[in-house]
Amino acid sequence: MKMKTSIVSIELIENRIYIIRGQRVMMDQDLARLYGVETRTLNQAVKRNNERFPNDFMFQLSSEELQNWISQFVISNSNIKMGLRNKPYAFTEQGVAMLSSVLRSPQAVKVNIEIMRAFVRIRHVLESSKELAKVVFELRSFMLKNSNKTDQEIKRIWDAIEKLSEPPKENRPIGFRLN
Repeated sequence: MKMKTSIVSIELIENRIYIIRGQRVMMDQDLARLYGVETRTLNQAVKRNNERFPNDFMFQLSSEELQNWISQFVISNSNIKMGLRNKPYAFTEQGVAMLSSVLRSPQAVKVNIEIMRAFVRIRHVLESSKELAKVVFELRSFMLKNSNKTDQEIKRIWDAIEKLSEPPKENRPIGFRLN
């Protein structure tokens, strides 16, 4: 079977997926660039089909979220201007899928397929991380039960591993990286 080359690399898409409000999302300007349209064109298409985009498919960033997003990812050089007139919209995986029914150009369809693949890949990586965490927990339990109770070195190692597996704090930078 002949393999098709994708129009956009999955890695490029994955680098455009952020965690905001506890959800994996893509920003309107990133989606517009990938689809080959202007951001305002994408947003106009969404507004014309507003009933297809409930709050769990798309939301507009708050001022605080916007400032955090700008400071963390967009502007590393304070001399660069973003030119944002409005707060951007964030699209969840379902919102991105719904965009395929609103934007129907051949490029939009191809890019949307790649975006869906990236979301699925991220979901698989996160699921395998949960499995790994379970194995580590079982290994820790076994080691602590079968080791010398006074061995502080092993306990310190496991404490460090536990800290790495703790859920992130709310004020951590927005974003998601697989590397």
